[in-house]
Amino acid sequence: MIGKKVIETDPITIAEIKEMLEKRQEDHELTYEQNLVLDHVVKFAKLDSEAASKLVPELNEIVKKAQSVKLADIMPKDMPDMRLMFAKERGSHKKEELEKLLEIINKYREEES
Repeated sequence: MIGKKVIETDPITIAEIKEMLEKRQEDHELTYEQNLVLDHVVKFAKLDSEAASKLVPELNEIVKKAQSVKLADIMPKDMPDMRLMFAKERGSHKKEELEKLLEIINKYREEES
């Protein structure tokens, strides 16, 4: 791939990917890989992109952006799920932090219902 260079990387939510691919689909025919990704994100997106873009900054106050994006994608329901999300992370989060994260996530889950 001559001439292609990654300038910047930034994690984004599944909901944002879904929105990007749906917009692209209106203008262009998607490639095979893009269609596979679109099928996947349609099945697994738990929020719309607007809600996800509001949720991630709130979670960023407590955890890193990559972790915030993953939490917004998975939307864990209880403390055991929260602990699994951070099982491989270096260091540990306090129980109060995990409860606060869960509280924020539940607020967005209720808005979607």
